[in-house]
Amino acid sequence: MNRSTKLLAAIIALSTLFLSNTVKAQTAPGPWRLGFGIEGGLPTGDANDFYNIQIGGTVRLQYSLKKNLALTLTSGYYHFIKKDEIAGLSDLQMIPVKVGIKSFFAPHLYFGAEAGAGFELNESNNTKLLLSPALGWAGKSWDFGVKYENFSGQKNNYGVVGLRVAYGFGI
Repeated sequence: MNRSTKLLAAIIALSTLFLSNTVKAQTAPGPWRLGFGIEGGLPTGDANDFYNIQIGGTVRLQYSLKKNLALTLTSGYYHFIKKDEIAGLSDLQMIPVKVGIKSFFAPHLYFGAEAGAGFELNESNNTKLLLSPALGWAGKSWDFGVKYENFSGQKNNYGVVGLRVAYGFGI
């Protein structure tokens, strides 16, 4: 995919999230939630050789199917900071777009699973398959999750072990 196609996909995903918020905010509270998170992680696999840390921010739209099961749509921005000793390499930037589920197995405790695409914004402009399991705790407003995220494609695999801290509310 070229850069303009990736940018268009990111704009559509974010627009969908914000339009959903606008429409639902005018009606009575329902099964919809919107959350804004900050993320950080340690690169694994091939990325561990080149990058020290991954930081980013995400927006997640969540729709509850039942009391203990929800569908999710997540997008945002990831930034992998390169190791100082690596010359000629720039930081890696990515826009993730993922769909998934959250299944609560005990009060406030959940298992999450997401799949989607990661659009790299560096010179290579690669698109990666993203797979991400997570365990977390979610209260009325706050959500804390520990996750592993795998990025694969173009004969290159890497991952991130990370933490997401988010504030959410019903819309």
